[in-house]
Amino acid sequence: MERIDKAALNALQLPDVRNEGSLASTLKTLLFFTALMITVPIGLYFTTKSYVFEGAFGMSNRDSYFYAAIVAVVAVHVVLALFVYVAWNEGSRQWREGKQD
Repeated sequence: MERIDKAALNALQLPDVRNEGSLASTLKTLLFFTALMITVPIGLYFTTKSYVFEGAFGMSNRDSYFYAAIVAVVAVHVVLALFVYVAWNEGSRQWREGKQD
């Protein structure tokens, strides 16, 4: 009977606090870059279309769509590269901290 109680207590132990902290940090990073992925390309598209290509350069409506889309695609790639960089460094930092324990 005592063996069953110990097994039940071991199964009900709370998860490691370090794992919860790393999970929260990972979720915050993911949500931050999700917001960036939505806002930056769309914002740059409309900003460059209206103010840069049509306003400053005087391009036609059709040409400004094309060049603004290129700017938005480049912005997507930059945000993705930043996400990979941050995720890589965060993962290696967590690995180093776990290795020291």
